[in-house]
Amino acid sequence: MHQAIKGTKKNTLMSNTDLSIIIVDDLQFSRIVVKTALKKAGFDGVRMADSASKAMQMLAEEPADVILADWMMPEMDGLELTDLIRQNDEEKGTYTAIILFTANEGIEYLVKAFEHGVDDYIIKPPNPYELAARVSAAARIAAMQNDLLETSRHMEATIRRLQQSCLVDTLTGGGNTRLLESELKAHLSEASSRKGGVCLAMVELNELSDTIEIHGNKTGNEVVTSLYRRLRRAVRPTDVVARLENNVFAIIMHHSQLHVFKMSVLERVMNAIDQRPFKTKTGNWKMTCSIGVHYYSGETLAISVEKMIKLAADNLRKARADNDKTIVY
Repeated sequence: MHQAIKGTKKNTLMSNTDLSIIIVDDLQFSRIVVKTALKKAGFDGVRMADSASKAMQMLAEEPADVILADWMMPEMDGLELTDLIRQNDEEKGTYTAIILFTANEGIEYLVKAFEHGVDDYIIKPPNPYELAARVSAAARIAAMQNDLLETSRHMEATIRRLQQSCLVDTLTGGGNTRLLESELKAHLSEASSRKGGVCLAMVELNELSDTIEIHGNKTGNEVVTSLYRRLRRAVRPTDVVARLENNVFAIIMHHSQLHVFKMSVLERVMNAIDQRPFKTKTGNWKMTCSIGVHYYSGETLAISVEKMIKLAADNLRKARADNDKTIVY
């Protein structure tokens, strides 16, 4: 059981021998008295520092569960040391319990200590039994705080993964509708403020629905995945490619200067689709595509994401309906 506990540094069940403690006092006699009392109580991981700067150096080398520091020290007192430790904890995402030794009595000193982030303080000279009890209590506080911080980090990582999964199409690994809307909003805002341009093209394979109906969803998924790869290679690395519902793909092309967009870009996209059949386990399937395009110029009135998508989708429907004109701009 002891081995299992020792494997986790920050644990509320931590025994005295697992704790890392630093005693900070400019007086050697005081350091030795405190260390001796702690050793008798079973605390083995005790280090000593003769100054606040030395304590910070020790913390950098190895974290501590509890810091026992004298309030009054030359160079840097206990409150200033507490401020540094709290800053260090914030940067590293950890928590270190701090107990100050003081000869001062009175509620004003207690309030001042707590305002600086001190967990506890002991009047000098410390009673050995009280010292051991307060160190154990402070260690439990540090362990619980570190457990909470660790849980929070795991939750944040989970949230980031969920957010990412909400923006990524699980089939192709590219973007999905949410990513498209987010990126389109950003590009439209930039184009409006800097007088640039944004092209939104929607691409759909004309024969895909029939292929899925005859050969099943697995074949359709193979075609869709290959289509995404072809589209990704056909456009610039900075362009956004996202898969929408009904196996329609959208491409966002941003231009920092107006009227830079050329239809040859869309012709290149079409050639990437037409250049060879889509290879699947059920066979190789030749397909054509329809493309609907809307271009926003930053010189005109601002346009919403919903309006931009609707105009491109309308042009895609027109392209599907006109067999002789597969790109409607």
